[in-house]
Amino acid sequence: MERHKRNPNTECNICGKSIYRRPAQVKLNSRRVFCSSNCYGVSCRREHPCIVCKKPILAGLHKKTCSRTCANKHRAGIKYKIGGPKDKVVNALALKKRLIAQRGKVCERCGYDNYKILHVHHVDRDRDNNKLQNLELLCPNCHAEEHHSKRIQNEVN
Repeated sequence: MERHKRNPNTECNICGKSIYRRPAQVKLNSRRVFCSSNCYGVSCRREHPCIVCKKPILAGLHKKTCSRTCANKHRAGIKYKIGGPKDKVVNALALKKRLIAQRGKVCERCGYDNYKILHVHHVDRDRDNNKLQNLELLCPNCHAEEHHSKRIQNEVN
């Protein structure tokens, strides 16, 4: 014979099983009560639907589709590299390679010779104007000086 058996006074929010919880605990948890850690875990799950088949996916995985099949269906209409937007990283790298081949592997202001860290600077500050006469190869120090020295001088004066 069990001495401390309590009569159920509430139900699990997930599975509906009748359970006993102290009334103060039920009130404290805003009537969110669970029969086990499994049911509590299910209540904590954040899910969002797959954009193709609407099957629930855990939100913490940061995925848009539930499977490779759905990902392929989602990608079916997308045309890669054919009339798509230009990749600025590839273009900037191509510009840098072209300038290095034409002007050498040194900073055009101070002569620093580590070509791997040289930056492409737009003289007129228009990133869309990629004419070679508008571009300079600068080391990070000269590039920062070009962009920030005027502003700092204005703040001091």
